[in-house]
Amino acid sequence: MFPGMNTSLLSNITNDLASISDTPALDASVLVAHILNKPRTWVLAHPEVTLTTEQQQQLDDSLTRLARGESFPYVLGHWEFFGLDFDLTPEVLIPRPETELLVEKAIAWLQQSSSPKIIADVGTGSGAIAVSVAVNVPSGQVLATDISSKALDVARRNAHKFGVEERIEFIQCDLLPDKSSMPNPDASIDLLCANLPYIPSGALRDLPIFGREPTLALDGGPDGLDLYRKLFSLAPKWLTSNGKMLIEIEATQGTSILGMANATFGGAGIHLHTDLAGQDRLLEIAL
Repeated sequence: MFPGMNTSLLSNITNDLASISDTPALDASVLVAHILNKPRTWVLAHPEVTLTTEQQQQLDDSLTRLARGESFPYVLGHWEFFGLDFDLTPEVLIPRPETELLVEKAIAWLQQSSSPKIIADVGTGSGAIAVSVAVNVPSGQVLATDISSKALDVARRNAHKFGVEERIEFIQCDLLPDKSSMPNPDASIDLLCANLPYIPSGALRDLPIFGREPTLALDGGPDGLDLYRKLFSLAPKWLTSNGKMLIEIEATQGTSILGMANATFGGAGIHLHTDLAGQDRLLEIAL
């Protein structure tokens, strides 16, 4: 039980969530904060709070959606990533904390340079990577691509939300566009970031995530690396001579993707970074 909360309200919601959430009490307080449009700390500090009829209906609708198996962030319609509150729809992948490692490395590298850089976020989804980088590196210009027009709609909304839409160009394409179709065909990319679908097709159906987030953003083909092979074949045409790639991977793919990277980018500086759990998570390629 949380101190400072309406006991019956919180306990009822917690009980409703107990069978569908690993953290029902926490989710209950987050849901109430969302419905009241208040910080969770405010909710915890106001035991007298009650719901209006409209708010109660919103709560009932949210609990029904959760009971049907809809992911909590989609019910909320937003989720925090890298200190920013991103709008979400079921058309995009829910941003994960492990992806913050990629953003941290990207920002650190970009901030070392005094000259403006061109950054690509390939498979942008909600725009979490593109927008986070643009917010923290005001001199950067970002190309954000996705094969899904609905995902790009969400990404554009987030770019507008955080005031960086003028520095992000959104393009619907399969990974990277045809250079000949660009206004400046000679344009190059200094930093290419990608968090592409990397779950092997056969394994995906056995995971709890299957059917709860877009398969298009999860399925990486038979071994999970189909899109990375394609990206590696396209990237050399786009990267500057001293460019960099930052690629998120699935924890078991380190050896395989290192072999692919060495075969494609011979002579480059190639390094695997581990996440906070000590698992292979990020491939860095420095040309």
